[in-house]
Amino acid sequence: MKGLFPYIIILLLMVPLTPTMAQEGEVLPAESEFKDPKTRIWFNTYGKIRISKRLFWDAQTHLRLEETEATPFFGQVGQMYNRHAIGYIYNKRINFSLGGVLRINFNTDEDSMDRNVVPEFRIWHQYQFAQPVYSAMIYHRIRIEHRWTQGFEENSEYIFRNRWRYMFRAKIPLNSHKLEPKTLYVSPESELIMQSGKAVVGSVMEDLRLTTTLGYIVNPRLTFAAGAMYSHGQTLANPGEFKQNWTIRLHCYFSPDIRKVKNKLPAIHLDD
Repeated sequence: MKGLFPYIIILLLMVPLTPTMAQEGEVLPAESEFKDPKTRIWFNTYGKIRISKRLFWDAQTHLRLEETEATPFFGQVGQMYNRHAIGYIYNKRINFSLGGVLRINFNTDEDSMDRNVVPEFRIWHQYQFAQPVYSAMIYHRIRIEHRWTQGFEENSEYIFRNRWRYMFRAKIPLNSHKLEPKTLYVSPESELIMQSGKAVVGSVMEDLRLTTTLGYIVNPRLTFAAGAMYSHGQTLANPGEFKQNWTIRLHCYFSPDIRKVKNKLPAIHLDD
């Protein structure tokens, strides 16, 4: 644990200490206001494809649905993600990634007369550390994203922001003494997402995500998992207003190895 403290401190120092004040044109409420929670469901795939002794291809796709007035969870498409990176394996418990994201945002405002779809672009880099604790594994993940977003209005300009993310996650086997094939595991997870940029005046806490997941390891190359997440964070328009979400998350983790057998190394802790 001591070895991770410097990374966490560096992450915190990179987040600017911006005073909490209303965005331009908005008035802070007398006290924090929480919007009614929305329900969502996310379908996620995570591919870790070994391409050499030290390199792997990080291939992720996400389909995110959110409620309509008549249908919770499955109501309408909110976003589609296509996230890729090249990862570097420093050792069995430490790896890094660098890549790009194309996110397609769908206008879920049923009364809107603006565009239905807009793209969002990101560059992201990630630093992940794994630690064994008795029969469990714990993960510390630092992810930094540089993102360009725009509204659904015609001719709206792109806004540049940075996201600073720290995630703590554990994987605890339930029917075995270690994480091996045919093992059922539970995975509590917490992630704090901060943001900065000219468009961010007081809304520095974009999201706080609290998740519990139940997973099953089919074999060393395939795992399925499902969980529930509660999240809340400040809206960009007004830092005194908080959005809330309840989300069902369904995951598929796969890790094919396309190298020749003689070049393969023992399994490493790459799970995202």
